[in-house]
This record gives sequence, structure tokens and C-alpha cells, in this order.
Amino acid sequence: MKIEFVGHGLEADSKAALAVLVGEKQPLVGAAATLDERTGGALRRAIDGGRFNGEKGQTLDLIAPHNVAAARVLLVGVGAAWPLASDALESAAAQAYNGVKATGVETLVVSLGGVGADGAASAAFGIRLAAYRFDRYRTTEKSDKKPSVRKVIIEADDPKAAAKAFKRLSGLADAVTLARDLVSEPANILYPEEFARRVKALTSIGLGVEILGEKEMKKLGMGALLGVGQGSVRESQLAVIQWKGAKDPDAQPIAFVGKGVCFDTGGISLKPPEGMEEMITDMGGAAAVTGAMYALAARKAKVNAVGILGLVENMPDANAQRPGDVVTTMSGQTVEVINTDAEGRLVLADALWYCQNRFKPKLMVDLATLTGAIIVALGKDVGGLFSNNDELSERLLAASKSTGDALWRLPMPPQYDKHIDSAVADMKNVGPRYGGSITAALFIQRFVNSLPWAHLDIASTAWKPNSTVATIPSGATGFGVRLLDRLVADNYED
Repeated sequence: MKIEFVGHGLEADSKAALAVLVGEKQPLVGAAATLDERTGGALRRAIDGGRFNGEKGQTLDLIAPHNVAAARVLLVGVGAAWPLASDALESAAAQAYNGVKATGVETLVVSLGGVGADGAASAAFGIRLAAYRFDRYRTTEKSDKKPSVRKVIIEADDPKAAAKAFKRLSGLADAVTLARDLVSEPANILYPEEFARRVKALTSIGLGVEILGEKEMKKLGMGALLGVGQGSVRESQLAVIQWKGAKDPDAQPIAFVGKGVCFDTGGISLKPPEGMEEMITDMGGAAAVTGAMYALAARKAKVNAVGILGLVENMPDANAQRPGDVVTTMSGQTVEVINTDAEGRLVLADALWYCQNRFKPKLMVDLATLTGAIIVALGKDVGGLFSNNDELSERLLAASKSTGDALWRLPMPPQYDKHIDSAVADMKNVGPRYGGSITAALFIQRFVNSLPWAHLDIASTAWKPNSTVATIPSGATGFGVRLLDRLVADNYED
């Protein structure tokens, strides 16, 4: 899809859709007012004759009135706030795209009404996110079922400045798309070795990539990670991604660690069959870290960063890990495996230990689709934040607010830590039924030492099968990519 920016006074053509913004219960302004005057009050009559009142998220699709050079006019409600912030412009433009994508028009013209370069770029970014579609395995879909929009024209005060501002956001959109693609891929296509190959291909944009196989991990003593994957015919992998953009290439990096369970059957503690097909998404943390590293490289971020991906497949064959097994982690600590479906924390235990030992980072943030308990606690729109560091937490929450990747910090009561003590090993991999997300975070914390660290449980946010968010089509969300990019941009660049 082509996106371009033009100056004021834009005109659509007879085969295009023209989208204009309308405030909630406010007089028509900008392009909407101009169109209403040109058509003898047709827009106002259409609004007054129905339930559209400009509320945020509302749209009203009209066949273009006389004297309007367009096939249709789409009124997009933006609420009472004016002028619009960047997130509101993202959402409004995404609503405009969603409102016409299946109508047959091939061009969408968006009139924003006096918005600067950054605002116009934000609108284009919202459309890029909304237009995502994972359809590579559809071979019989009819053309009239596919989105028809091929070109988007956006009004801007300064088109050249808007195009420049969008260049950075376009790279971020590519990063979100990469993460969504990884999460969407079926497990017979994207298994640990294939994931690693796709990461290796990112050397083309300047990232350094190393891949460790089972032989190397066994030598390092990664018994927890390897135990998860021992029931699969697919070899487990550890991907190491580096970006060196700081003035000093040897400066201490920041680190992101992602859980990459490419498919999770639950192992011997087998999951129920209903919904198991969605376990292709259990590598959402690794996908987010991959996307974030791509974003840093795409905009040449002035920071040193490392991403670690623990890539495994949790399968129940005759060689699979059993409940009651004891594994030795890279740290030397031992774990009694009570439930083989609590595997993500075992992967993270070795990946985090490897990361801090080798790279000595300033901080670590891990992302994982870790617990169903976080969905019970926070629903499907908010991820869980656990941390041993208040400053890092506040920075993550600020980045969350500015990007829309919503987080909520939960407590880590020290008295809960005893719930994962084991009678036969240093710890067990699950606690009691209640507080499951908390005891999981406390388990991971045992492999962090005193380093500033945050754990993001994104089981609630990595996948939206029935999304109502304009910029997120149903399916993979790419949650965490924008969040980590913003965290770096606001706090850690030279």
C-alpha cells in the first residue's frame, strides 16, 4: 500500500473515498465544514438524521453528495478533545481505513484539518498498523473479500516534513509487522530452527546475530531450557541479537529477553484440546524482542542493546520431561518440575542467566506469554508488569502510556516466594493455584540477582482473536515492540 502526503486543498477523485474528522457534538470544522457548505448542508443533515454524533470510534459512510469529487465520504468521530494528540490521530486514521477497506474503493484520502508533520505521520502510522493482514496461506479467497485500498493520501501542512517524520514511524511499523508475522505463523512452518534462521537474516539491517544449538547450550549447563525441548524432534535454539549504536561500541548494553515457545502442548501435563491451536502464539515474547531489535536498527538508535531469545517446542513424546523431574539450571540452582506446562519460566531462567553473565547489561526486561492467571487478573487488554526496580517500572509505565501497549504493575510480596520452595530441589516451577502470575515472577527473579529487571507477562495481550482496537486487526498484536522502542528512545540513548 502506497502512502503519500499532500498540502491543503486536496481533492479526491470519483473513485476514491474521502475521510474527514468530526468532533463530538461540535460544529463542523475544516474539511467537514467545507464539504457541508459545498453540498448545501448535506453532511449536517446526514448527521442530524441518525445516531452519529462524532463520538470517538464512530464512523458514518455516505455516498458522496453532489459537488463532491469522490465516490464516498466517510465521517470519522474523534470525540471531544481537540486538537488531537498523536494517538488519537493514529486511531482516527485507522478507523478511516477500516471504514472503507472493504467497499471497493482503491484510494483513501484523509483530510486532517490543520495537523502538523508529526500528526500527519502518526495518521499514516495508524493506517499502516490497521492494514496488517496475515493471508499468505489463503489460496482460494475471492478478490471481493480482500481489502481494496491500494493508495492513501494524507493532508499535511508540510508534506515534505510529514514524509520525513513518517520515515522513522514506517520502520517501526515494519518492526510491528515482523513481530505479528512471527506470532501468526503456524508451528509446522515456524519451529525453533526456522525462527533462528529468520533472525539470522536480520544481519542485513545491521544487527549482529549468533545462534546457539543444543550442543552449545548443554556445554553451558542450560538444563532448564533444554529440558523443555527434549520431547520435540525440533532442536532448541538460543538466538543472540546485538545492536551497537552507542558512541562507545563497548558501552554497557540494555537487554531484552524473550520466551520463544514455538508451540506449547503443555508437554506431559497436556493442555485440553480446545483452543490449543492458539499455542502457536506462545513465542510472542521472542517475537516482540525481535521486532524491538529491528526497530532500533531501522532508526539507528544511539544505544547498545542485546536481545536473547529462548526458542523451544514443548511436546509430549517418549523422551519428554516428566512431572517430578529435577533439572539443573545454568545458574547451578535446581528445579523440581511439578507441571511441564509451566515451561516458559524454565526457558527464561537459563536465558536470563546467560544474558547477565555474558553481557553484564545495565538492566534486563523479559517478555513472555507466561500465565493464564494474568488474563484472569487483567483481562485481554493489559499486560502484567513485575519488577525489582521502581525507576525501571516507572519508565516502562510511561512508555506504556505513550504507545498504547498497556501495562499494570503488580506486587511481588516476599512472603509468596516460599510457595515455590521444593522439598527435593532448590525450588519448584509452580506454586499454589492463587497468585499464579506472582509466583511465576518470583521464580524468574531467582535468576536475576540484583540487576534492575522487569518481567512483562503478555499472555493477555499478544493475541486478540476478536480485536476492537482500530490499529490492531484480529490476531497477533505485536505488543511490546513499540513499548520497548519508546523505553529506549526516552531513557537510554546517547
